[in-house]
Amino acid sequence: MSSTATTIPGAQALEHHYETGARKWIITATVIIAAMLELIDTTIVNVALNHISGNLGASIEDVSYVVTSYAIANVIVIPLSGFLGNLFGRRNYFVASIVLFTGASFLCGISTNIWMLVFFRFIQGIGGGGLLPTSQAILYETFRPEERGAATGIFSMGLVLGPTIGPLLGGYLVDYFAWEWCFFVNIPIGIAAAWASLTFVKEPKVKPVVEKIDWAGIGLLSVGIGSLQFVLERGEQKDWFETDYIVWFTIIAVVSLIAFVWLELHTDHPAVDLSVLARSKNLAIGAVLTFIVGFGLYGSLFIFPVFVQRLLGFTALLTGLVLFPSAMLTGIISMPLGIALQKGASPKLLMTVGMVAFFWFCWELGNQTLMSGAENFFLVLLIRGFALGFIFIPVTLLAVTGLHGKDIGQATGLNNMVRQLGGSFGIAITNTYVTQRVAAHRIDILSHLSPYDPAAVQRLQDMKQALGQYMSSPVEAGQAAMAALEGIVVRQSYHLAYMDAFKMIAILFAVCLPLLLFIRVDKKETVDMSSVH
Repeated sequence: MSSTATTIPGAQALEHHYETGARKWIITATVIIAAMLELIDTTIVNVALNHISGNLGASIEDVSYVVTSYAIANVIVIPLSGFLGNLFGRRNYFVASIVLFTGASFLCGISTNIWMLVFFRFIQGIGGGGLLPTSQAILYETFRPEERGAATGIFSMGLVLGPTIGPLLGGYLVDYFAWEWCFFVNIPIGIAAAWASLTFVKEPKVKPVVEKIDWAGIGLLSVGIGSLQFVLERGEQKDWFETDYIVWFTIIAVVSLIAFVWLELHTDHPAVDLSVLARSKNLAIGAVLTFIVGFGLYGSLFIFPVFVQRLLGFTALLTGLVLFPSAMLTGIISMPLGIALQKGASPKLLMTVGMVAFFWFCWELGNQTLMSGAENFFLVLLIRGFALGFIFIPVTLLAVTGLHGKDIGQATGLNNMVRQLGGSFGIAITNTYVTQRVAAHRIDILSHLSPYDPAAVQRLQDMKQALGQYMSSPVEAGQAAMAALEGIVVRQSYHLAYMDAFKMIAILFAVCLPLLLFIRVDKKETVDMSSVH
């Protein structure tokens, strides 16, 4: 993307560009709510899939496309948000994204068959994809440079609260209302956010002019990222490369993304200016760290509900309630940490503390037992909330530190895309790892259940006797005892596999700690927002 802008000389001309008083906080609340709407909808529907399946008469495999279609649309649009903001005007694009998201939410709620719902979820994802990076850019421009640490803290709070509130809100709506309300709940909030954006958000004083639309780049990005996201979402269910169309989508993704990178680096009018990664080493390092954070956040958030609901008997609502204090702690510490960064605190030190704390959180989760209750997770999950605050805020600010003008829009789009992809890789790889570890643990456990092992024989005998009073014959009692023993083996295999997965994520964070050594931030660097987007 090549763009030009009229330079406004002197700091005086830009002074009125920053908001003050009530208007500043109305804009802040508006963009945070819009960003959280997008993030909540990445997880709110997950707890309703069984209800949707039964209500619409769809298989679980088909209904999973409700999640997949939203994720694919999201990850395609996010990196294009800077370009689209330049093309249509930042405020216009933001409002249009909210309206599209809200309208699609209504259409999702009134869908009468599964493929109608999948289609409107894709449209909803297109609208939602523009909300996250555009919200971040608007927020940075609303605050003065000396206040942007606090702005980062506020934005990071939304990043963590959104995915955590999703299952809690979804569980409540499904239990007490109906699955349609997972979509209808967006409508009044979306209408209010659109009105507030039209009323209070301003277009930037300096607006880059799009000289040429990079249709080839947009096409390659859409095909490449969309195919990659599809492979990550569906690969485990289809046994990865044992399925022909997963192989083909993988080839399409690799070829398209390689062509996209080459094209964007060799065209004068790129839709996504990848050269910003070369101009900012901190952005490049931040992108890697953001990928790892997305991997850990979404990977652990994927395993934990499955573990506590499948093996410990938690309801969806209880799972959300257990996770909520962790997200609240992140929200509480976000602004103080952002202010501390603005006053000169070392982002490297804060991120080190956060990475170590997240390692500790995952490792402790990897030591839980089948006797664990909600009280056993309280302190462990508070460590998670503490860790995410110390990681998200500096890495989010790091992505834009030292950048100027339109590079900010490119950086926020790239950073949010990388986090989404990290989450997708985290869920896909963790799910595959769990499946492999379940098989390995099952083989190991069965190797100890030998008819020549006195302890195993005695356990089976005790189970036969206990079940005998409920059975009509010793043969039935023996079959029931074997079925019960199989259930124990399956439960133990999954438990050990989940524990392995938590520790795998912990080790990943430990391995990535040395990346922090390469971060270099000049305390004098400030973010010039004069021509963002």
